Amino acid sequence: MNLGTSLQFGIRYLAVLTSASLLWEFAHMPFYTLWQTGTAGHIAFAAIHCTIGDALIGMATLALAVVFAGGAHWPHKRRVRVAVVMILLGLIYTVFSEWLNVELRQSWAYRDIMPTVPPIGTGLTPLLQWIVIPLVAYRYSLGAVRTNVRNRPKASVES
Repeated sequence: MNLGTSLQFGIRYLAVLTSASLLWEFAHMPFYTLWQTGTAGHIAFAAIHCTIGDALIGMATLALAVVFAGGAHWPHKRRVRVAVVMILLGLIYTVFSEWLNVELRQSWAYRDIMPTVPPIGTGLTPLLQWIVIPLVAYRYSLGAVRTNVRNRPKASVES
């Protein structure tokens, strides 16, 4: 694993993941009761707080996926395998977190307009978030890998 390439990948991934997560958090806020009951300050705090959590979860799922599925040649090889494991880990965590915070702790609640996935009852927008955003960030971050490969110095032929 090339540390420079991996670092560039990680920085790109975190930047896109965090930016897109912040937009997503505000976009799907109307599906939660906080949208109707919270002040503008509460809503902004919740979106920023959740975005920070999204960044941590996203980096953790990527790191675990690389460890379990990436191998020594990632990100040059096993890209799809890492992406699949990353998405699965994100979905597993999302189902657990939504159950814990909606059902058990009641830290937040869905409005009646939130589509849920039977039989687990998890909101559709959080599940879609952990499919769409990590894949977009992952795909964009692969540009760091392609750039590094193109910019490698060619081996010189000595006479």
